[in-house]
Amino acid sequence: MTTATHEPAYGGNVGMGSEYLEISDLTVDFDGFKAVSGVNMTLLQGDLRFLIGPNGAGKTTLVDAITGLVSATGSVQKSGVELIGKRAHKIARLGVGRTFQTASVFENLTVLQNLDIAAGAQRSALALLRTRRGVEAKIDEALDIIGLGGLRDKPAGVLAHGQKQWLEIGMLLVQNSTVLLLDEPVAGMSHEEREETGNLLRRIGGERTVVVVEHDMDFMRQFATSVTVLHGGKVLSEGTVAEVQADPKVQQVYLGTAAAAGTELEEGDDA
Repeated sequence: MTTATHEPAYGGNVGMGSEYLEISDLTVDFDGFKAVSGVNMTLLQGDLRFLIGPNGAGKTTLVDAITGLVSATGSVQKSGVELIGKRAHKIARLGVGRTFQTASVFENLTVLQNLDIAAGAQRSALALLRTRRGVEAKIDEALDIIGLGGLRDKPAGVLAHGQKQWLEIGMLLVQNSTVLLLDEPVAGMSHEEREETGNLLRRIGGERTVVVVEHDMDFMRQFATSVTVLHGGKVLSEGTVAEVQADPKVQQVYLGTAAAAGTELEEGDDA
């Protein structure tokens, strides 16, 4: 893992060894209800993609399908490797990481111990038995990227809400995740925490494929390099922030009144 050398940009930073997700005709059917229906998306390394849409649009279900938490038909390929049909832990080992709306950290353990355990998920049983001297370079690097180096020996339980989210992102980084799927990472954060989180996404997004499921439209406008709008389980619109906001279909369904009022959409469970 290396520190980003590029800022995220529309169209991505594509080159040799670039990571991507290619989603083709992805469908999730819950007893006849299509929560996701025939979705096609190409997600490129270095293009910080925001996935937006009203509650029930299928955003979280789409992420669940990519990460193997729900059954789906169609195809999801990570840099040419098919993910559909694989179990969640195998998808994670292929470098696809995700966060949830509530951070999943070990609150009684230190920040450093959380990162060390996450890094251990990629080590062999023999390596886990060996005594390690010092801190792995990728853990030090992750601490620097997420801005928690000064809190490395503090229990994760005493961290602020935003800091726990950053720690969870750091846990994905030390697992060498090259595709990160982040579910509402700034929900419940203060303005300052949202700014720090956006800057963190910029730091990690230049060299990885990062997808952010988000309801905060101001945050999306400030940090997204591309946007996909879901509605009724289907892709309604896709493009730059300006292109999506100018799309009459999006204005009618979703962004029009919310954007005009300058308010966030109502948060809630997503189908």
